[in-house]
Amino acid sequence: MKTPFVFALAVGASLSFATVVPSALAQGQQQQQAQDQADQEKEASPTDKAAFLNARIAALKAVLALTPEQEKLWGPLETAIRDAHKDSTERAQKMHMAPEPSTVFELLDTVADHEIARAQALKKFVAAAQPLVASLTPEQKRRIPAFLGLGESDRGPNSGELWIFEEEED
Repeated sequence: MKTPFVFALAVGASLSFATVVPSALAQGQQQQQAQDQADQEKEASPTDKAAFLNARIAALKAVLALTPEQEKLWGPLETAIRDAHKDSTERAQKMHMAPEPSTVFELLDTVADHEIARAQALKKFVAAAQPLVASLTPEQKRRIPAFLGLGESDRGPNSGELWIFEEEED
């Protein structure tokens, strides 16, 4: 007598499972599609990114509270920031469009090229900043590292978080 009841219970559970699983899978797919669309909408447009860069440059200038004499030295630094950011964006786009490396050595070669280009951009930024930085007070100089995102790690200074290069981090 127990066998038909157990059999009926098993059939009922199977039928219930068969209707719940596809529904749950469809719901999961809908949720993933909604999340993908939300992620795409969160992606900043080129206009948004330009506005963010303009705001950061303006904020850096405001944080430094430049004197009229220092103001004269600001232009080359701003140009260097914009150039570095533009180059960073171009490198990031190039990397996203490039085919996947087929070997670890192709990957390492790509990483090396990327780091060389980033180092050259950083050198240009530093060279452009030198005249202005030389004119800053110690108080003004203290404001720069944290504002730019230059942090200390256990292994020393790290440029990985500089917002000038943030396009490469995506």
